[in-house]
Amino acid sequence: MPTHDDDLIRFEAEGAPALPEAAEQGHLPHSGASIWYATYGDGPPVVLLHGGLGHGGNWGNQVPALVAAGYRAIVIDSRGHGRSTRDDRPYTYDLLASDVLAVLDALRVPRAAFTGWSDGAVTALILARHAPERVTGVLYFGCNMDPSGTKEFRTTPVVDRCFARHARDYAELSATPDGFEDLVEAVTRMQRSGPDYSAQELAWIRVPVTVAHAEHDEFIERAHAEYLANTIPGAELSILAGVSHFAPLQRPELFNEAMFSLLDRANADG
Repeated sequence: MPTHDDDLIRFEAEGAPALPEAAEQGHLPHSGASIWYATYGDGPPVVLLHGGLGHGGNWGNQVPALVAAGYRAIVIDSRGHGRSTRDDRPYTYDLLASDVLAVLDALRVPRAAFTGWSDGAVTALILARHAPERVTGVLYFGCNMDPSGTKEFRTTPVVDRCFARHARDYAELSATPDGFEDLVEAVTRMQRSGPDYSAQELAWIRVPVTVAHAEHDEFIERAHAEYLANTIPGAELSILAGVSHFAPLQRPELFNEAMFSLLDRANADG
């Protein structure tokens, strides 16, 4: 039976389903931070990059599905999020991308497919642009690549429930449990200052990309998702019906279908 949590009532109360036992996990010192990572299963690697203020445990509906399908899922807590630490430098998406490459190097993973959600989607697409030899494909879900793509922010009960869960998880996982408000400020500054990719820069991306957009996304304009899909060579557009910015939690089967479709394309392209 499909699992729905459209209002995020279950997520606020319980969080995402627990991740399975990791095959390996640890902290990697990199560029002033300690980056937490974990791997699950064996097979072609898929890196899952969470959204701003969340953590790798938000992928509890996706990791078991990937493992069952014969993939090696790699989960990373972005610097300052979850179990990862950060230094005092401002956040940038390029810095987040460098952390991801450092983890892949430490794991001796030469190439991987990426599933990116919100800020994680930007990080994945930056890697596709600047390190295409490391990227087999990108599922890009729920973010903008220039300032024109965002909606005017309006809070909703769903957004509030997600924010409350993120705050609770941060206090439980972080080495600086009282630092959530500082994290919110730092991430907000990054989001206001970037990304700002031109159409020409997007046109240089040459890996398989699926731009997934939620029908009721609270933050991103559908027209922007359509623009990205039309501008990135060979990209496909996937509209996820009935869900919002939190689709991986709301209707995992729907989100996972888009993820596996991208993985099929990435595998076909070698």
